[in-house]
Amino acid sequence: MPLCLRLYLKQLTQSNFSCILFTKVLKHHFSACDLLYFLLPIRLFFFEDVSYTIKTQNNQKSCFSSPQPKLTRTILNGVTGIVRPGELLAMLGPSGSGKTTLLTSLSGRLPGKISGRITYNGQPFSSSIKRKTGFVTQDDVLYPHLTVLETLTYAALLKLPKNLTKKEKMEQVDFIITELGLKRCKNSIIGGPMMRGVSGGERKRVSIGQEMLVNPSLLLVDEPTSGLDSTTAERIVATLRWVARGGRTVVMTIHQPSSKLFMMFDKVMVLSDGCPIYSGSGGGVVMDYFASIGYEPGFNFINPADFLLDLANGVTPDSRQEDQSDFYGRQEYHDDHNSTKQFLIHSYRKNLYPILKEEIQQGSPHQSHTGKLSPSRNSEVQWTNSWWLQFKVLLSRGLKERKHEAFSSLRIFQVISVSILSGLLWWHSDANHIQDQVGLLFFFSIFWGFFPLFNAIFVFPSERPMLIRERSSGMYRLSSYYFARTVGDLPMELVLPTIFVTITYWMSGLRPSFIIFLLTLSIILLNVLVSQGLGLALGAVLMDIKQATTLSSVLMLVFLLASGYYIQHIPPFIDWMKYISFSHYCYKLLVGMQYERNEVYGCGFDERCRVFDFPAVKYLGIDNMVMDVAALMLMLVGYRLVAYVALRMG
Repeated sequence: MPLCLRLYLKQLTQSNFSCILFTKVLKHHFSACDLLYFLLPIRLFFFEDVSYTIKTQNNQKSCFSSPQPKLTRTILNGVTGIVRPGELLAMLGPSGSGKTTLLTSLSGRLPGKISGRITYNGQPFSSSIKRKTGFVTQDDVLYPHLTVLETLTYAALLKLPKNLTKKEKMEQVDFIITELGLKRCKNSIIGGPMMRGVSGGERKRVSIGQEMLVNPSLLLVDEPTSGLDSTTAERIVATLRWVARGGRTVVMTIHQPSSKLFMMFDKVMVLSDGCPIYSGSGGGVVMDYFASIGYEPGFNFINPADFLLDLANGVTPDSRQEDQSDFYGRQEYHDDHNSTKQFLIHSYRKNLYPILKEEIQQGSPHQSHTGKLSPSRNSEVQWTNSWWLQFKVLLSRGLKERKHEAFSSLRIFQVISVSILSGLLWWHSDANHIQDQVGLLFFFSIFWGFFPLFNAIFVFPSERPMLIRERSSGMYRLSSYYFARTVGDLPMELVLPTIFVTITYWMSGLRPSFIIFLLTLSIILLNVLVSQGLGLALGAVLMDIKQATTLSSVLMLVFLLASGYYIQHIPPFIDWMKYISFSHYCYKLLVGMQYERNEVYGCGFDERCRVFDFPAVKYLGIDNMVMDVAALMLMLVGYRLVAYVALRMG
């Protein structure tokens, strides 16, 4: 066994969480790198003088002034802290104090440049560190139609390395479910705003369980108790404390904990307007510190967290009592609070900051990595599973999640009712009613242009939070996700158009040929895929449902008018628009398939006219349908390529 593994074996096997994985490692004789993936802990995690600024637009406008330049706003200002394995650090502070920004920067997921130093075992953030870091966001980003067991299973198949068999990955899932107390609800769906599922506390534990699957050395949790009752919140924090006691390093943000929760924290950091006013041990130590600088809670504060949050807002026990009895002018009120904040920040820099610096230097005497910290996307990505395995897992998950939406009773009713109504309106029309039949073919092209387009617009904007969270943790490649999404859409997007065309085609009395029916169906299905590709591209480029819906409405109206049905005498300077309209090509192919070149229809009293001489058909210029098919195929590939590039750059 390598020396580096023997050094950590004793510490690691003390954790129940590591025992199951270590047993599998010995059983399969993994390489040292594979073993380190699971067992190498982050022994020392610290951040020093972390600062982060953003540029904001100046909203002050004047009729005679030029546009104002962007202003710089400091979100974090010189935040320092140190956490070791087995410790639970809680970050406290009022809303807008920078807690979530700091936690996101510690996870390596904050865009832009961060000044200061953040090290993990003496190293900057990298792909190997990312695999040993779990990050749980405040909002539980989960698929609503999947059960708890399915959610954790798919996460395990994607996160755990390929060296483990599927059976062993499922054992790890069962272990997580048992340890987090999710056995009772493991077969219940997650649920969402529109459907009932597991409770808020259970949903939060599922989010934590997803990150705990890979046995992370560092676990970062953002506001795990928000929206939960006191009992559930206590259970969540107890779970995190248990995780820390197993040898993990746990950092969490919390808004306003109860006194019972506060006593569970090993370390506490208090932020005020992005600046630390305390960083050190929790419990009674933090209260003793503030008492030493002249701030004692008095009798009004039973919960220490309330006292700390008041101080972070610049409210002292004395000023709170005076506010209840006297009237303060607004300016004087803010001045007093700002002066209190500045005094607390100054006291921190004078009393606590030197102690933290000394502790950091003692723990890392050879550290020299300083300066700007780059976002995580610059790190080299090393995937734990093959592209093909990621594709299969994502395809299976996508089919199981989206089948409820694709085949919802409302959507099926919509398509079936429109198909039957269309069949009744065009009941047994024939070639003598050429205008009616051409109108039906045009309806085919526009209905199955609008319907898939507007459904596809919502795909990437709605899945963006999930995509960002999973890709930021290195679960899968973007290409495997995109191809799984594309392939998974085929059976769900093409079933309803097939049913629609089958009903309407034979009811309306179109050409009674099974070959022509199959060709007509193929053209409409190709049109559906092209329309869906355009919707995916618009959604991926704009990532805003309202903007994408507005733009798609304009585009479809342009395509509709330029298709050649409503107007055949389009001015030459705008006639080019029909060549970018997929509805035009679909309509043209449907008409070309439906009628033969020498077919005639009744155009008057005992008169017969060629169908291809009918004005609406003649305008289309049906001659080379191979080029029309090629144009649709080019759009099919082009739109989806644009969507992929937009996701890659987003």
